[in-house]
Amino acid sequence: MREATDKRWCEDVTLAFHNTGGTAVRSGTVTFGTHVIGALGVDWATVESAEKLPAPIGAGARTEKSWTVCVDVWRVPWGMHVETQDVSVQWK
Repeated sequence: MREATDKRWCEDVTLAFHNTGGTAVRSGTVTFGTHVIGALGVDWATVESAEKLPAPIGAGARTEKSWTVCVDVWRVPWGMHVETQDVSVQWK
């Protein structure tokens, strides 16, 4: 789930994780691909950022975590905004 913030260069992103494996996830990384979108809907750039996975996540367990994902303010001129459209997870 994505929600705009009061800063056009940030948004709040909430992800739900479900460990369907038989062992606990002990660590990992969540990588966000945040797109800079122009006033006419043109996708001008994608900026990646990474955060730690909310671990441990037990076998069969579910958890949810929220992050405020931001890009440098100079990348988002007036009239533009960001959308975190891509998310990938690598866990161990």
